[in-house]
Amino acid sequence: MTAEPHPHYEVVIGLEVHVHLKTESKLFSPAPVVYGQDPNHAVHSIDLGLPGVLPVLNRRAVELAIRAGLATHCEIHPRSVFSRKNYFYPDLPKGYQISQYEEPIATGGFVDVEIEGEEARRVRLTRIHIEEDAGKSIHDATVVGDDDTHVDLNRAGVPLVEIVSEPDMRSPAEAAAYLRTLRDILRAVDVSEADMEKGQFRCDANVSLRPKGTSELGTRTELKNLNSFRFVEAAIEAEIERQADVLDEGGQVVQCTMGFDPETQRVRVQRVKENADDYRYFDDPDLIPLELDPALIERIRASLPELPADRRRRFSETYGLSEYDARLLTASRPLADYFEEAARIQGNAKTVANWMLRDVLQTLKEREIEVGALALDPPGLAQLIGLVESGRLTAKSARELFQELARTGGDPETLMRERGLEAVSDAGLIERTVDEVLAAHPEAVETYRGGDQKVQNFLMGQVMKRTQGKANPAEVRRVLASKLSG
Repeated sequence: MTAEPHPHYEVVIGLEVHVHLKTESKLFSPAPVVYGQDPNHAVHSIDLGLPGVLPVLNRRAVELAIRAGLATHCEIHPRSVFSRKNYFYPDLPKGYQISQYEEPIATGGFVDVEIEGEEARRVRLTRIHIEEDAGKSIHDATVVGDDDTHVDLNRAGVPLVEIVSEPDMRSPAEAAAYLRTLRDILRAVDVSEADMEKGQFRCDANVSLRPKGTSELGTRTELKNLNSFRFVEAAIEAEIERQADVLDEGGQVVQCTMGFDPETQRVRVQRVKENADDYRYFDDPDLIPLELDPALIERIRASLPELPADRRRRFSETYGLSEYDARLLTASRPLADYFEEAARIQGNAKTVANWMLRDVLQTLKEREIEVGALALDPPGLAQLIGLVESGRLTAKSARELFQELARTGGDPETLMRERGLEAVSDAGLIERTVDEVLAAHPEAVETYRGGDQKVQNFLMGQVMKRTQGKANPAEVRRVLASKLSG
């Protein structure tokens, strides 16, 4: 964990996370939620706030917000109210954002954060509320020119929840760990894809310093729109250093909004921070209060899958996996499902885990895909592992087959036969090959019989080479041991 930049200060961090909900249409309009489309091609008159249009609430967005609240142990309120948050910016066409303020859909709750080598910390949640996203201002000089800004409203109106934590985090690394844990939870319960590169999971960080041993909060600043875990840590570290320098010089930290420049690794003041009063919140007159049927809340609660932390513990207890391996295998719900199905079919969970952690994860990383895009399904992986365990296929040949099966699919046994990879188990052939190898390397035989048994690995390799890697390794080792001790 990153050390505090100054021994006299305690760091206090709270995070506001904006999460796009996994819906097909926007929060108040039928415009589609799409990514990568040409600018301003997924926009409806409701998103633009044209005269005479009225918002219509997306039921699916409400259900997903409830799921997010339940998955983070919040209290879901049967009644919540939509408000107008008023401010003027080019990518906010209505001049206000529909959000929730005094009466959000969920409050309270917590996220337990596990950090390697430390005790788990509980980060409390203040609230979760539903709101629509704003558009996007494009300042990239390669796109719009040096002095221009373009506005893309495809994102305007996309449904999201804002998840606000209490100021319970005490280091940049802890903040990043909280974000990873929160993202894992939201993905596991299918609330959001939470793809940071697509802007589906964005973070604002509130940072302040206070003298160690005191409880009163210092003046906070807000770091806006951090869209990677690495940037979150770097930005908070830079802001902590800046505030410590100000306080060390006898100055006062001014409440403001800060931006982070990844290239220079420095923060800069964007504007003096507004307070809630500056947004002039008031209930949206076009939307009635949201009244939830308690039975709906309970149906959603009953439909929640196992949460990542619970699944990690179960993987460790049931399958005997290390905490580290269990964490890797539960990094996403589809990956964990893939592992469990293959382990159930194959029967040897540890062997399946080894294949998942080595071959499957390596392939996913190299091809930059998710496990659902693999052409080899869990029964296929189980069958491939079974061929190895039965001695019909060597581990080396199986790994070669895996690469082809992962790309094109197919039946492992059929492909093994087509490629002529079935392991040689003919005892006579193996014995003759072993005799040939021993005759060709008498010095190695003498070395072995002189007490250096490691040379057996060399002789084993020679036998496998002569059989083109097809000999059953267990049978080769047995015959070699018998011949060398004779």
